[in-house]
Amino acid sequence: MRAEKDVTLLEAVRAALFDAMEDNDRVVLLGQDVGRLGGVFRATEGLHAQFPGRVFDTPLAEGAIVGSSIGLAIGGLVPVAEIQFLGFLHQAFHQVTQQLARYRFRTRGRFHLPVTIRAPYGGGLRMPEFHPDSLESQLANVPGLKVVTPAFAEDAYSLLRAAIRDPDPVLFLEPQRLYRSVRGRVPHDGAADGDFGARMRRDGDDLLLVSWGPSVHACLAAADELEERHAVRSAVLDLRWLSPLDHARLHQEAAVRRRVVVVHEGVRTAGLGAEVVASLQESLCDTISLPILRVTAPDTPYPPGRLEDAFLPSQDKIVEAALKVMDRP
Repeated sequence: MRAEKDVTLLEAVRAALFDAMEDNDRVVLLGQDVGRLGGVFRATEGLHAQFPGRVFDTPLAEGAIVGSSIGLAIGGLVPVAEIQFLGFLHQAFHQVTQQLARYRFRTRGRFHLPVTIRAPYGGGLRMPEFHPDSLESQLANVPGLKVVTPAFAEDAYSLLRAAIRDPDPVLFLEPQRLYRSVRGRVPHDGAADGDFGARMRRDGDDLLLVSWGPSVHACLAAADELEERHAVRSAVLDLRWLSPLDHARLHQEAAVRRRVVVVHEGVRTAGLGAEVVASLQESLCDTISLPILRVTAPDTPYPPGRLEDAFLPSQDKIVEAALKVMDRP
């Protein structure tokens, strides 16, 4: 899949997996239904036949999937594990946080575990309980574990390639409602984006909207409305890497605009947005006044699908917060 072409985010994930396996015969895939079925969203479709003996179906046992990945990595392979939905990763929480993430520290840097865990997450598809949960804040504070999420097809390809090449564990979160709704062009040369930095998706002088994953697109829509209806020019910063956070870029862009709205699908209390706010205040409180608001999900379990629109951050909610932080009626 080397030829550059216009693809969906889902197809970009598949292209990244194909190219990684073609480049490195130590890369293997495992997870429930990733083999003959091609994954619950068909992200691995065709790879079982294209790479015989390197794509493994597993039982529905998340702890075993991650535990097996640890063993495969110790044995010299480069496992890419799929957890069907991020909400089910709790079944492997010990393996992820106490074993996988700590291995390099435990061995004083002598050994690394190049394990990538892929997991769809996020709302917007009217899915049942556990399937749409946004749990990134529970994992971004785990020492030794990198966490990354793309909002665009190009990033889905390049960031997944970078994750697989990383010598340490990476949790790669895939916004499931963007799988088929956004398109982009994957690099024709198989290049991977190893940059751990945030990316500016829209420029503007008045206000900074900070987000990641699926909420980036809500921010972009809100920014368009703010400019068209209220003459407010908003910049949109896509964090991409949630651990490590790009503190330097975040502080730089916030200092220029001096007004910030942080948007995410996870619940409000102790969400990753709170860490973003704390980082900004600790860095900039001595130099500038920095009004900041958050637009998040409420502190409730994810609701049934018919209530999803009221639960998720929306364009209207972002516009309302932006006008408030701008002190506009």
